[in-house]
Amino acid sequence: MEPTEEVVNSPTAWVAEHIRQYVDSQGEQGHYFNGYPTLLLTTRGRRSGKMRRTALVYGRRGDDYVVVASNGGSPRHPLWYLNMTADPRVRVQVGANVFAAQARTASAEERPELWEMMTGIFEPYLDYQKGNEREIPVVVLEPAGRPGKREEGQR
Repeated sequence: MEPTEEVVNSPTAWVAEHIRQYVDSQGEQGHYFNGYPTLLLTTRGRRSGKMRRTALVYGRRGDDYVVVASNGGSPRHPLWYLNMTADPRVRVQVGANVFAAQARTASAEERPELWEMMTGIFEPYLDYQKGNEREIPVVVLEPAGRPGKREEGQR
């Protein structure tokens, strides 16, 4: 994932506008959206290979960022989640800070604590889950280059 690669923003108009403002202002506008902390997540399209960016509400656990693959309560996973499961190497922007990260679905053991944290930040996730047969995934974004983490290309 090269920072110079062209990035395609969400096809949803209001999300694309949020992303534009976030990027143009280096996070000065858009980091808090309607009172909620948001980050920008860029994944590689599993079919197209294009870089795709969306905006998501986030929480923190230590150095990690946590997001929810709610898709607004849809019965289907969001495309960014499907892309992330195909290629977990992602790029994240929080405010003006842009960094590479490794994305993963929270384990069954850690999910309850992270779900509680995220529903405390954005309560509508509770209603999204109630109206859904699928378990809405919680995703952990682990910044690359942390001590103890392998750098890309290392085995």
